[in-house]
Amino acid sequence: MSARDPHSLQTETTPEGEQTLIPGVRRITTRDRLALLMDAPMRPRAAQKPLDIGLFDQAARDQLDLF
Repeated sequence: MSARDPHSLQTETTPEGEQTLIPGVRRITTRDRLALLMDAPMRPRAAQKPLDIGLFDQAARDQLDLF
């Protein structure tokens, strides 16, 4: 195996300091971040109310005095 030349790696300056770029790995762009958010499942805007009527009413199932 041959040793890699450490001077052939590319670097970029970021707010955190100088960072080395890995060959074959591309940066995450704003477009990639927006695509990830669009593919995420929808979330409700407000808290959901419990469905306590009819078949799903847990309190009505506890009425054992009818039997």
